[in-house]
Amino acid sequence: MTQTAGAMTAHKIAFQAEKLSVSYGSTMAVKDVFLDIPQNQIVAFIGPSGCGKSTVLRCFNRMNDLIPSAKVEGRITFKGQDIYDKRVDAVELRRRVGMVFQRPNPFPKSIYQNIAFGARINGYQGDMDELVERSLRDAALWDEVKDKLKASGLSLSGGQQQRLCIARAIAIEPEVILMDEPCSALDPISTLRVEELMQELKQKYTIVIVTHNMQQASRTSDYTAFYNAKATDQGGKMGYLVEYDRTEVIFQQPAQQSTQEYVSGRFG
Repeated sequence: MTQTAGAMTAHKIAFQAEKLSVSYGSTMAVKDVFLDIPQNQIVAFIGPSGCGKSTVLRCFNRMNDLIPSAKVEGRITFKGQDIYDKRVDAVELRRRVGMVFQRPNPFPKSIYQNIAFGARINGYQGDMDELVERSLRDAALWDEVKDKLKASGLSLSGGQQQRLCIARAIAIEPEVILMDEPCSALDPISTLRVEELMQELKQKYTIVIVTHNMQQASRTSDYTAFYNAKATDQGGKMGYLVEYDRTEVIFQQPAQQSTQEYVSGRFG
């Protein structure tokens, strides 16, 4: 694995992963990942299917805890604290580290309640109307829905639903937003809206995105991590981090030949 020394020194570090390995049962999904995620930057995870991108992403808010067969080894710190320490409350961690999934998944509630529900559960005591409006504005959705807040979130278009899910994540005031292929189910115009939104959101949040779209990674991210997979003796595939650097380096002057071949479309 190649990571340029000092590549992150210009930014404070949000997450630091050291020798991170994840297995599901007896199958090793990804092994020995070393990775620093800088604050208020967009980091893209790219690589072919089955290389461990989403598995690593889910480690940052302990979503893998919800999979009974998953075992996480190594160490991940969030602003210096080991997030797998037994004293860390996983629910509180997920409040600080929000997640937007591949397919929009609004609650079967009104647009307003989609935003208010999570905030209420997390004990929000402020002006709920103000929070709903601010969250929808931050997600570039307010002007489109302000006159129909009582309508179902499911009545929105796919792109609007995904921005509603982003607004819902923002409403609980996280510090980090994880995005697992958030545009894969969207049309090109909706995808562009989400990409523009990410650039605005990084002023307040650290963003980590898994994407199969090379153009998206090169357009939106500040840093890119390229993962690949190799065959195991058991006949499966094991993911590993090949190279991690500033996005322009990964796409224009990567250190590894396999990175060059992937970003140029020769495999994957």
